[in-house]
Amino acid sequence: MRKATKRTALGLAVVMTASLASAQAFKTEIYDPTIKKWVAYNQDQAVRYYRKNGRTPEEFRRQLVDFRTAEKPGTIIIDGNRHFLYLVQPDFKAIRYGIGVGRDGFGWAGIVQVGRKSEWPVWTPPAEMVARDPEAAKWKNGMPGGENNPLGARAMYLYDKGKDTIYRIHGTIHPWSIGLNISSGCIRMVNEDIIDLYQRVDVGAKVIVLMQGAALYKGV
Repeated sequence: MRKATKRTALGLAVVMTASLASAQAFKTEIYDPTIKKWVAYNQDQAVRYYRKNGRTPEEFRRQLVDFRTAEKPGTIIIDGNRHFLYLVQPDFKAIRYGIGVGRDGFGWAGIVQVGRKSEWPVWTPPAEMVARDPEAAKWKNGMPGGENNPLGARAMYLYDKGKDTIYRIHGTIHPWSIGLNISSGCIRMVNEDIIDLYQRVDVGAKVIVLMQGAALYKGV
């Protein structure tokens, strides 16, 4: 088994563990100054952090960063392994947002487009989710938009060659989940961030999703 760790300047790390028996998976760590150690930023840790601080760790908060790319402004580039979404800006800058991504077996990568956008969207779980999740089955005909809706305040629907991929970039009712591999493949953001991104992005925008060890590839 081979293990490598990359730590950022602002106190988060991405740990990669790979073996011949499984796909590569990245997990987030966060530095705990009270014990002066890096600790796993898993679901329990994330919930405790959010309850204590009322927001996500600093690294996952919206900020303008240097970002060199040949993609034009308005393009969305998602780094699923590091849990960042970048909205390309002029002059080699990008607005960076923290995100939650697909859990093990649900991660994906590829090139898609924003097919449509919706405010306070209706959530209709896909058939696969209805089959495995009794809670989702209650809403097989659609859950009205609102504060308890899993899609949060806004959703951008991702399309491949004009067809809905069933994946979305959307808000969340679980803001502590940012920085985790926790969804069924959708990209989730805190509601304040998805509202900000929503108003900046046009239908038709290019979306590049990068994830090492992804289970599925779209649009490539």
